[in-house]
Amino acid sequence: MKYVPNYMLPVAGLMLLAFMLLAFLNTQAKSNELNIYSYRKPHLLEPLTDRFQARTGIVVNSVFLKKGLLERLEAEGMNSPADIVMTVDIARLKALTDAGLVQSVSSDVLEANIPAQYRDPNGMWFGLTTRARAIYYSVDRVDPGELSTYLDLANPKWKGRICIRSGHNIYNRSLISSMINHHGEAATEVWLKGLRANLARKPQGNDRAQVKAIAEGLCDLSVGNTYYMGKMKVNPDQQAWADAAAIFFPNQDTHGTHVNISGVSVTKSATNISNAIAFLEFLTSDEAQEIYARDNLEYPVKDGIPWHPEVESWGGFKADSMRLIDVAAQSPAATMLVDKVGFDN
Repeated sequence: MKYVPNYMLPVAGLMLLAFMLLAFLNTQAKSNELNIYSYRKPHLLEPLTDRFQARTGIVVNSVFLKKGLLERLEAEGMNSPADIVMTVDIARLKALTDAGLVQSVSSDVLEANIPAQYRDPNGMWFGLTTRARAIYYSVDRVDPGELSTYLDLANPKWKGRICIRSGHNIYNRSLISSMINHHGEAATEVWLKGLRANLARKPQGNDRAQVKAIAEGLCDLSVGNTYYMGKMKVNPDQQAWADAAAIFFPNQDTHGTHVNISGVSVTKSATNISNAIAFLEFLTSDEAQEIYARDNLEYPVKDGIPWHPEVESWGGFKADSMRLIDVAAQSPAATMLVDKVGFDN
C-alpha cells in the first residue's frame, strides 16, 4: 500500500468533495435544461420558449435546422443532446417515428387539449397548430361561385389557368395522400393528370410564388397553405400580391378542406423527459396557443382559442376530419403517383 502522509488526507478529502460537488452541479444544470431541434425559424419559437423559461426557470436551448433534421438525429443516435424535435407537416413527423428517433409520451393534458385526429394514437407526435391547404383565386378573374372541390381543379375549364409548386413538395404530397384516402389511387391518378393538363407553367417556387403569379396575371388559381396569405398581408413588399387573391375553402359540401399541422415529438435520446413533457403541455395551453395564432397566423389546435383578425376575415370552414396518421400512411403512394404522371415535368 502506498504511504500517504497525514497532512495530505485533508487535501485528498477536499478534492474528492470538490469532484462530487461538480458532478452534482452538472446533474442539476442538466435537469434544469431543455434542448430543442426545430424546423421552425427562431423568431417563431422564441416568444414561446422565452415565456416557458420565465414561468418555469427551465433553460431552453434551441437549434434551428431548416434541412437535415432527421439525418442529424440519425447520425447522433442516443448521443443526441436533443430532447424535443419540432417540425411541420404530418409526413415529417411520421418519418421521424418510422426511423425510430422519437418516443411515446403519455399526458392527460395533451389528450385533453389536442383533438385525436391531430395526435398519434401511440403518443409519438402531437399537433400544435393547424393550417388549411386552400385554393387561392384571382379576385379580378375568378368568380368564387365557380369553385367547389379539389377534384374540380382537373376540370378542363381551368386549362392554362392554374399555378402550383412541385408535386413532391411535402404540403402537396400530403394533400395528394388525403385524396388517395378519399377517392382511391386510380381516381387520384386521373385527377393528377387532369390537374397537370390545366397548369399554366411547370410546377415551381413556393406557395407565395403562386400568389405572386396570380397577381401578375400568369394564372388564376393555385393551392396553398392559409397562413401564407396572412404573412403576405402584413408584408409591405408582398401585400399587393395578397390583395390580388383570395382564399376559397374547397369541399365544404363533402369531406371538408384538407388540414395539416405543425407538430412536436420527444426524441428517443431525451434525457430531460419531464421538462420536455412540461414544455409540450405548455405549448397546448391557452397562453401558448394564443401566441401561435397571433404570431404565425395559423389555426390553434386547441378549441376555443380566438383566431387572428386576419384569419378570422377569411371566414369559418369545415375541416376534413380524416386522421392525419391515415394521411401519412399514403405518402409513399402519393410520391409514386407524382412520378407516374410526370407531374413536375
